[in-house]
Amino acid sequence: MRLRAAHVRVRVPATSANLGPGFDALGLALGLHDDLEVRALGSAGVRVDVEGEGAGEVPTDEQHLVVRALRAALDHVGAPQTGLHLVCRNRIPHGRGLGSSAAAVVAGVLAARGLVGDPDVLGDDDALALATELEGHPDNAAPALLGGFTLAWAGERDGGVRAVRLPVHPDVVPVAVVPQQHLSTRAARGVLPAHVPHADAAWQAARAGLLVEALGRRPDLLLDATGDRLHQGYRRSVMPESLALVDALRARGVAAVVSGAGPTVLALARRAAAADGTAGSAAGGRAGEPDGPATDADAAVADAFGGVMAGWRVLRLPVDADGATVRTLLD
Repeated sequence: MRLRAAHVRVRVPATSANLGPGFDALGLALGLHDDLEVRALGSAGVRVDVEGEGAGEVPTDEQHLVVRALRAALDHVGAPQTGLHLVCRNRIPHGRGLGSSAAAVVAGVLAARGLVGDPDVLGDDDALALATELEGHPDNAAPALLGGFTLAWAGERDGGVRAVRLPVHPDVVPVAVVPQQHLSTRAARGVLPAHVPHADAAWQAARAGLLVEALGRRPDLLLDATGDRLHQGYRRSVMPESLALVDALRARGVAAVVSGAGPTVLALARRAAAADGTAGSAAGGRAGEPDGPATDADAAVADAFGGVMAGWRVLRLPVDADGATVRTLLD
């Protein structure tokens, strides 16, 4: 198999995994994106230019995660390796539980799809399987690839990863409250117990099922639906401020959870109506970042911080319905 394109552009969304009860299974694509251009070179070697998040911190050679995923995908389909020039414009915060590593892996796989240029190669099923193999679990990879609200699982017979998209009610507005500090997924997983009480598992199963209904048709049920007993409480020692914020927001009626492995807190808020009956708007985020409509969580977030954000930032983000995209560029 040969490469049919030399220059592609990939866009991939941030994601939030778990969403409370859906540990390692449920995920949501968010309207905050990394954009990458990948150029195949006639000479050997790799050059990676990084702007935004991770600039000056991530590798700029063969160890860059997008490069590693791209090369794995080319090997997977039997395509030749090539020299590469990547330009990465990153907006997804690193080490905050918003799927930056899954975004990089999915971007590499999609870049390989674009360079190969064959619609029958690296379809969504193969891309998800490969991204999951590289990432370790599918809860972020599935929404990054497919967009929207996703449920991922391993097949009963072959163990292969599967994923489906589920509906999201138009009134649901994800609000990410992002701290300054980083936390590695390894550290967050390292405090989880090997076993949990059967009663907690049964309690959790009901919430995970309810969350599908709440996100799709009944946003009024989101507070009950986002309860968790399997992972967040065990992680309190490595992200005490995040769990304190989750507690404070939930006490105020907001469906708040730890986003993925944290330490970002995600509120599954609802669109607030303005006095004239139209959707309101509110200030938030910072220059160059998405600032969505006003929500019923805005006052609770402000109240929880007492007006002093102390380095935290609030991002009101739409649900990304499209997932990762790739297109060929003509030089």
